[in-house]
Amino acid sequence: MTVEAVSAGAILFRDTRGHREYLLLKSRPGDWEFPKGGVEGDEELQQTAIREVQEEAGIEDFRLIDGFRKDYDYVFEANGTTIHKTVHLFIAHSFEASAELSKEHRDLQWRDYEQALNTITQDGPREIFEEAHEYLDELKNENEEYV
Repeated sequence: MTVEAVSAGAILFRDTRGHREYLLLKSRPGDWEFPKGGVEGDEELQQTAIREVQEEAGIEDFRLIDGFRKDYDYVFEANGTTIHKTVHLFIAHSFEASAELSKEHRDLQWRDYEQALNTITQDGPREIFEEAHEYLDELKNENEEYV
């Protein structure tokens, strides 16, 4: 029997002296990932992404960027149960310079695009990260800011 699970999170970035940096969290198993977690109760996906950024990165001053949501999925085993998880990722712009490490993670790092691309350990998130970076480049070129 396969159990369906749904998570949501955000590719969180900040601007530091005109350079975009992305937040990566190192999970307990050792994967580098974005803040994300399971949908609770009647939460909308965006509400889950916002809560997870607050809980896992300790960041309160940020906003989701309109028009971007991508999904990936994977299957894993836990306690003899097969779990099919779908993860929905948004983009969020942090207005805070630092983040706080949660108990759920071993490390956190702000990385530029190339560093982040080479650090992300799973294919699904890496491909979405590339799309998110291009999306932000397009927004910046069209509007000179992230709207």
